[in-house]
Amino acid sequence: MQFQLNTDSNIEGDTRLAEIAEDIVTSAVGHLSGRLTRVEVHLIDTNAAKGGSDDIKCTIEARPEGMQPQTVTHADANVESALRGGAKKLRSLLDSEFGKLSRR
Repeated sequence: MQFQLNTDSNIEGDTRLAEIAEDIVTSAVGHLSGRLTRVEVHLIDTNAAKGGSDDIKCTIEARPEGMQPQTVTHADANVESALRGGAKKLRSLLDSEFGKLSRR
């Protein structure tokens, strides 16, 4: 599974942030890593320097083998919370989608 982190100009997407993001997402969907080809995380600070609640938007796109890409979005007050919320939603979505396939 390839992992890619993208950030806007208001969030510094350094190596440390990439490692944190990959750890959070991998811990959430690691049990499905053999079925995923790539996971892309996009972090956007919607209010830039103004701050505010729920101004960090995390969009995570997972590309399962043989399926259409699956995308979730979560907004929160800081980067780590946005990542954790997005990863939790992605796990739920993928478990549901793969569960539907296994029932067929």
